Amino acid sequence: MELALFYLSALIALVSTVLVLIQFNTVHALLYLIVSLLASGFIFYLLGAYFAAVLEVIIYAGAIMVLFVFVVMMLNLGQKTIAQEKSWLYPGIWRGPFLLSSLLLLELGYTIAQAASANLGQVVDAKRVGIALFGPYLLAVEAASLLLLAGLVGSYRLGRPLRDKVSP
Repeated sequence: MELALFYLSALIALVSTVLVLIQFNTVHALLYLIVSLLASGFIFYLLGAYFAAVLEVIIYAGAIMVLFVFVVMMLNLGQKTIAQEKSWLYPGIWRGPFLLSSLLLLELGYTIAQAASANLGQVVDAKRVGIALFGPYLLAVEAASLLLLAGLVGSYRLGRPLRDKVSP
């Protein structure tokens, strides 16, 4: 049954990722991206990487998605966005993410119910993950932080209103 849950989670991740790519509305794409990240976290959980699953949900689906929402808010400045934000509030937009997230929630409930009777993997604590990240993977962690910083600076530059060049 775990294999079926794995493939269902992978299918949800693929479908929601494709929906991220084909959405015209940025907020809708962000909702589907959150579903995709939740499905990836569930896949980590099924593989026995519990700490990676929790980090996937907390860091990516939580913190980084909040950063993306702030960037979207920064880029959508102006009066025309008020009507657009009102159109986002109707319940029809939430059907797709709600359906995919409900499937993931059902999978999680089933897996937790089955976990009581089975031995699931090896527990990895935060200290071991920290030693690994800041030991052999230090260069990759620093490169990822520079990439995130470059994305933040680029989004600020794109969202800033254009100014006329004035000669001193």
